[in-house]
Amino acid sequence: VQLQACGGGLVQARGSLRLSCAASGRTFSTYIIGWFRQAPGKEREFVAAIKWSGGRLAYADSVKGRFTISTVNAKNTVYLQMSSLKTEDTAVYYCAADEGYARTGVIYTTATQYDYWGQGTQVTVSS
Repeated sequence: VQLQACGGGLVQARGSLRLSCAASGRTFSTYIIGWFRQAPGKEREFVAAIKWSGGRLAYADSVKGRFTISTVNAKNTVYLQMSSLKTEDTAVYYCAADEGYARTGVIYTTATQYDYWGQGTQVTVSS
């Protein structure tokens, strides 16, 4: 499984940005695709996750109502639409895949539970 994240950039506070995570390799119907972020000096934290085939998703409290995760299976892509951005959203954003959902039925919010990672994309929100 290969994941490639893109779409980061510099945006002003209260602005919007859409990140993309393109997946390739195995089939993904039972995978969970998650977005995490890591700010300098901080641990990697969960942002949002979605079941690849749809029907289940989860958000961190800090982004609820502002971020939307979605999938376009035909494009093998997961999107993270970020709106009302705040300076504290500044971080490197990573997408990751958990192949164990079919077995566990759990959407994990811990980075160590994810099996595959893409490279990060920098999001910088200026005041």
